[in-house]
Amino acid sequence: MSDRTAIGRNIAAMLFATPSLALDKIADWRWPHFAATELACNCAGRYCTGRYWHDPAFLDALEDLRARAGHRPLIISSGHRCAQWNAAVGGAPRSLHKTIAADILLSGHDRERLEAAARAAGFTGIGLAARFIHLDRRARPARWTYA
Repeated sequence: MSDRTAIGRNIAAMLFATPSLALDKIADWRWPHFAATELACNCAGRYCTGRYWHDPAFLDALEDLRARAGHRPLIISSGHRCAQWNAAVGGAPRSLHKTIAADILLSGHDRERLEAAARAAGFTGIGLAARFIHLDRRARPARWTYA
């Protein structure tokens, strides 16, 4: 087994609910500005082992958004959440974070420009807060603000 394969198996075991199905997803990673660990559950092992929900179209949209945002880094503060972590942080019971969504810090970005770029990149669920923007790709477009 090559070092790359061994590393891929270790990462897959940590991040995916079914690690054997995940190895190919890690080995063929094509998103240079994002890592699976950025989008994995942040519960720090309290409820899961840092599970990750792989969605290539979502990652493609994140890369597109980064390009549209002037190639400035997008800092993800929350990606996938296991059900228990979602409840613990006060997430909505039907939150798309339980599959894949991203909260991106607004630091270094103009909120209105980032929102417009997100729409152009194909994000349909957009939540605006003072310090972050929530993005997902729901079937029916929605926009909201956080208090």
